[in-house]
Amino acid sequence: MFVDIAKIYIKAGDGGDGAVAFHREKYVAAGGPDGGDGGRGGNVVFQADTNISTLADFRYKRKYVAQKGENGKGDRKRGKNAPDLIVKVPLGTLVKDANTGRIIADISTKEPVTVAKGGKGGWGNPHFATPTRQVPRFAKPGLPGEEFEVTLELKLLADVGLVGFPNVGKSTLVSVVSEAKPEIANYHFTTITPVLGVVSMGEGSSFVMADIPGLIEGAWQGVGLGHQFLRHVERCRMLVHIVDISGSDGRDPYEDFKIINSELEKFNPELAKRPMIVAGNKCDMCTDEQIADYRKYIEDMGYDFFPIMAAIRYDVDPLLKKIQEMLSKLPPIERYEPEPEPVVKAEDFSDHSVKVTKVDGIYNVEGKWLYNIMRSVNFDDYESMNYFQNVMMNNGVFDALREAGIEEGDTVSLYDVEFDFVE
Repeated sequence: MFVDIAKIYIKAGDGGDGAVAFHREKYVAAGGPDGGDGGRGGNVVFQADTNISTLADFRYKRKYVAQKGENGKGDRKRGKNAPDLIVKVPLGTLVKDANTGRIIADISTKEPVTVAKGGKGGWGNPHFATPTRQVPRFAKPGLPGEEFEVTLELKLLADVGLVGFPNVGKSTLVSVVSEAKPEIANYHFTTITPVLGVVSMGEGSSFVMADIPGLIEGAWQGVGLGHQFLRHVERCRMLVHIVDISGSDGRDPYEDFKIINSELEKFNPELAKRPMIVAGNKCDMCTDEQIADYRKYIEDMGYDFFPIMAAIRYDVDPLLKKIQEMLSKLPPIERYEPEPEPVVKAEDFSDHSVKVTKVDGIYNVEGKWLYNIMRSVNFDDYESMNYFQNVMMNNGVFDALREAGIEEGDTVSLYDVEFDFVE
């Protein structure tokens, strides 16, 4: 099954915790703190893999979590950095923030792209040694890695996109000008996945052609298969609109041309401005007068027209030469630039807010940052407790308790730690 959009959760690794350790060596008294820093958590890195053509694998695995950095050790040994988590995706995949739609990365080259950064390792206890605090019995925990949901959206990388109603000969044209072998049959929606073919135009010259399936009236609203695959047209440098000018399916080739162009414009107005030429297929079933009338209709609108018989490759070469000529003057395949993150106010860079609730006379204090700090505190050590008290005072925890109505002697609960409030 062809899958070109998926939603997954990614989390970079947390940093390793700093170590609390003291130097111990024979004949060396009071060696001092020597806990090492924690290692960096692993990044989540996206990389293109040309052996993958769909996002189907992400239907079954939706959670990608990188490893945590190694904790620090004694003798000032720093913990190892965790390896990056490499997520392989098809070439042409857009990575977007699932909540905002912001483009984070365009995986359109083989260069790896870091999407979520691992957390920094925590400091070991030597960082907290001062002339008055010579035996710090606490260290910093590692910082958490970035985590969020992303939407993966595949937009195929092709120079030329073939558009038109089903059963007009798009797949046939791809099959006769390239090594691609799409399924071909005399019924609508034979092709249900985009087909890419490399068209060789001589030594050192080639281009990629894509058969975009499923375009019918209402495609931009999701009718047929069109809404699913219209996104693949967006990267194409130019379009070739194939029309069955014989009307062999009982259709009107004049009306068909208008409908497909309208669908492209409704989906993305920029597509209406994309360079385009028109190929009139099945011309063997038309009179010379019909071909001449249709040529005039197309050329009056400013498009080049090429009558062809794709099944036997009749007059296909002039069409290919025109495509090659136009591509030589067009810019390269579109690459989407990452969009900047929303501007964040300075006070929002570090959220040190806490939630205070009173239950059965006990004031419960909660805050993610507070929980991380508590992991580093040795509550049996006087200096460590002083450090923790200063952190709470400087970050407004005591003010929040006072606003909640706490009085001296009341009990405060910080997760599993309880103490009496003293002014």
